[in-house]
Amino acid sequence: MTNENINKSALFNGSCFALITTAFSFSIRAGILPQLGESFGLSAEQLGFINSMWFLGFPISMIVGGLVYHSFGPKNIMMVAFVAHTLGIILTIYAGGYTTLLISTLFIGFGNGCTEAACNPMIADMYSGLKMNKMLNRFHMWFPGGIFLGALISKFMTDAGMSWQAQMWLIMVPTIIYAVLFFGKAFPKPQVEGATSLAQNFKAMLTPVYIFLFCCMALTAISEFGPNQWVNIILSRSGADAMIILALTSGLMAVGRFFAGPVVGTLGQTGVLLMSAILATIGIYLFSTVTGTMAYVAAVIFALGVCYFWPVMIGSVAQRAPRSSALGLSILGGVGMFSTSIFQPIIGGWIDSSRAASTAQGLSGDALELAAGQDTLQKMITFPAILVVLFIIFFLWQKNMKKSPSELEMTMSTGH
Repeated sequence: MTNENINKSALFNGSCFALITTAFSFSIRAGILPQLGESFGLSAEQLGFINSMWFLGFPISMIVGGLVYHSFGPKNIMMVAFVAHTLGIILTIYAGGYTTLLISTLFIGFGNGCTEAACNPMIADMYSGLKMNKMLNRFHMWFPGGIFLGALISKFMTDAGMSWQAQMWLIMVPTIIYAVLFFGKAFPKPQVEGATSLAQNFKAMLTPVYIFLFCCMALTAISEFGPNQWVNIILSRSGADAMIILALTSGLMAVGRFFAGPVVGTLGQTGVLLMSAILATIGIYLFSTVTGTMAYVAAVIFALGVCYFWPVMIGSVAQRAPRSSALGLSILGGVGMFSTSIFQPIIGGWIDSSRAASTAQGLSGDALELAAGQDTLQKMITFPAILVVLFIIFFLWQKNMKKSPSELEMTMSTGH
């Protein structure tokens, strides 16, 4: 069966619901984090380690999924995702304490990584050129889109006095939907010649462009996920509703990704990445200094900054190192999540130490939490600030680089 004859609509929609599952597991967990801390008597650092399991399971299954994508197949990878998601959700709901929460969150991370490992290369194989960039962005639109929905639902359920367990059950809805959409469908074959050869994949991953993007991905991911995952704790005393900020940020990111085609077409991938880094730096800086209504303004700038990071980084590798194939895309996403995993307990430690320092200065209550949150955000500014420098280098490098015939052909096909 050729790629033209497969049910692209069902596969793409199934991919979107799988990503909504990932998004729900992110936003609902962000919403219930304070409840988990109270229910099990956990410190911010312990909550950080629980968060890190979500981000650790992700790269492990992404990288393994990338290695076996062509032999095991995207269909089987998504079956593993369904089992991992289901186990993770149920184990979280019936968790007996800290250790069970670590294990259950790791399973959810496994499921999320399988989704990225299977769906990114599958979409890249179903579409080509500018259409590939557009569809990858529309696929990744559902991560912030799902966070937007999940954040609002979590806020509503929490305000209504509903338990965190009830909120976790909600994640099963998109999980079941994607399983139904994928069931019995044929999946696409790779488009790029040599893409199924691991030797060719590794060779493509040793190119300067891939190595540079690999390093940048570690910083783009933590710039996006650091503030978002801790929003309910860091901004809880800022005078703005933290879950509304998460919903606003994610909603704007979803809209931005939906209209990514014209944006990437106008600025190019390198231009988009540079502008994103500048806006993300400004957004996090404002988060660390403003309170009340201005926090929502900061959220808008931050959202516009981190909006295109993940899909444009994936699209950059798919376009500039196509022979890295599924393995290259999976390892790129994997390093982003692994970086975020490493920083979760560090961020938790920053919060704990900031609280201790603020307490020593005589602060208490809301003033204490606000000072700790803003101090932590000031430390997070470093991530996108470094990216500004790196993406200036990348912009100039790619602009001045002589293109090979294959790159010229790729450029013409994408309209850049």
